[in-house]
Amino acid sequence: MSSLSAVITSTANVRDRVSAEEWEVRVKLAAAYRLAALFRWTDHIYTHFSARVPGPEEHFLINAFGLLFDEITASNLVKVDVDGTLIDDPLGLGINQAGYVIHSAIHRARPDLKAVLHTHTRDGAAVSAQRDGLLPISQHALAYYSRVVYHDYEGVALDLDEQQRLVANLGDSNILILRNHGLLTGGISVEHAFRELHGLERACNIQVAAQAGGNDQLLHASQAAIAKVHEQSKRFSDGKGEGIQRHWDALIRQLDREGRDYQD
Repeated sequence: MSSLSAVITSTANVRDRVSAEEWEVRVKLAAAYRLAALFRWTDHIYTHFSARVPGPEEHFLINAFGLLFDEITASNLVKVDVDGTLIDDPLGLGINQAGYVIHSAIHRARPDLKAVLHTHTRDGAAVSAQRDGLLPISQHALAYYSRVVYHDYEGVALDLDEQQRLVANLGDSNILILRNHGLLTGGISVEHAFRELHGLERACNIQVAAQAGGNDQLLHASQAAIAKVHEQSKRFSDGKGEGIQRHWDALIRQLDREGRDYQD
């Protein structure tokens, strides 16, 4: 039996002890992890996606510390509360402290954000290390340029006192670039947060590629164009437009061609 098969087998009864609503969120979050692996957005075992558990409790789901993104399933996600208490840890692996610090802070402060996704991709981290951050040089970037906010690097996110500064910098936005670190998006659903991250990652890919020709050659969009795309992007930025679901459905069709064991 492969290591992944062992993981799936050992968590086979999780579905029986959670609500149907929680199980649905588990499957979607596991799909988001697998899509990130498919798109090569991973940093081994060191970044995190999370989703709030439906219900009155302040519980959220996050990856078990030590699993690769392509090993995440609906059943092996860890349920934790915003104070760090492990509610359900099927594999007994616990969670990464840095993931807890970032994700619990946002879930506590922003109950409207049902999912929070964070990456350390090459191009995302590269843009985060640039003084001017995300530049208005592509259609992709303009969808975020007026909404993106920044949080300065303070070291590996292990200290709880950083939480207040992180959520203060996030404010009422759902698009955060962590300086010298990476990207973070939130959404009213897993589908929404992933759509935001997908476009933001692409904007960073384009920026790094364009900069290969030299920053003095970059063509910035006009203020009029920036304002216009900001208005146009509201069709998906609030997470309520039909385009969010169509985008997610297409991603799931793509993922399912690779396999459906994330649903286990």
